[in-house]
Amino acid sequence: MIVNDRIVAYINSLDNGNSDICNSIEKQARADNIPIIRKEMGSLLKVLLRLKQPKRILEVGTAVGYSSILMSENMPKGCTITTIEKYEKRIPVAKSNFELAGVTDKITLIEGDAIEEMQKLEGEYDFIFMDAAKGQYINFLPEVMRLLSVGGLLISDNVLQEGDIVESRYAVVRRNRTIHTRMRDYLYTLTHMEELETSIVPIGDGITLSVRVK
Repeated sequence: MIVNDRIVAYINSLDNGNSDICNSIEKQARADNIPIIRKEMGSLLKVLLRLKQPKRILEVGTAVGYSSILMSENMPKGCTITTIEKYEKRIPVAKSNFELAGVTDKITLIEGDAIEEMQKLEGEYDFIFMDAAKGQYINFLPEVMRLLSVGGLLISDNVLQEGDIVESRYAVVRRNRTIHTRMRDYLYTLTHMEELETSIVPIGDGITLSVRVK
């Protein structure tokens, strides 16, 4: 936890909640230990959508479709979402959830490897939400930059790794060391790219907000 538990609990106690379908998907995902965005991250995502008013959204990492549906309920009319998922067991669940939510006309689910599928995409996206394999963020970045429009917003979730990001590589559990190294590389790259203005925000498990400036 990167923020005091009591503070997080208090913030979440003030949350107005989401739609019935989002609440149902969230409850089931928590019960099945499927990683979805945290409540405070969801609140921020809704605000960012209202501020940005995007026309095209790209999500890298669908899971069971929770964040896609949440975004679809808070994006402007006429906006569309393209979301990519590789894990075969989650794809049918996401499809079912999109049908239950009645958003199949707004959300296109692409099945496959994120890099391979992004390489096939054309046009620009003005809102990109990255919430897939954390150790792959640095590898996704070239394709993300190709697709992100000038003035577009890139949001990357779970970048502080429960606080492990500030620890020495050797203080991290061995199985997480590659992710730790790659995430530190990713954060350094984001914050030192001339094309981006980036802020690291300690909310949820840490996010970055990056605006493409040129």
